[in-house]
Amino acid sequence: MAKLYILDTDHISLLQNGNAMVTKRISQNKPESLAVTVITLEEKIKGWLNKINNSNNEPFKPNSQLLWAYKGLSDEIEFFKSIQLLAFDNRAYEMYQSLVLQKLKRIGTQDLRIAAIAKSVNGILVTRNWRDFENVPGLMLEDWTIT
Repeated sequence: MAKLYILDTDHISLLQNGNAMVTKRISQNKPESLAVTVITLEEKIKGWLNKINNSNNEPFKPNSQLLWAYKGLSDEIEFFKSIQLLAFDNRAYEMYQSLVLQKLKRIGTQDLRIAAIAKSVNGILVTRNWRDFENVPGLMLEDWTIT
């Protein structure tokens, strides 16, 4: 069975910012072996919406961030059309509930949901955030920013 690499939010940001190591590793994989979670989509979209909301109070300020923020939101939506998106489905939700009951240390709700999705599809989570994710039993991790 082919490996499924699930890119965490940090690796998506690195890719979008042209990180050479991450870009190289992604280019070495078939598109169908790469995915992101709907939680990452949520995090990225919320980030752009926050930037838009922060700019709403400054419509006439020179160098307003509003145009930049809307462009970023639009680009984000286009990016997520080009990569496999993993849902927070019943299997992931059941895995999430199981992980919550384990009262894992140092892992936030969003990261726990990402971990649940990754475990539910038997995927490998690609992240730099080992500090939190290494506490999730059975979660396979890789960091594509190190050799």
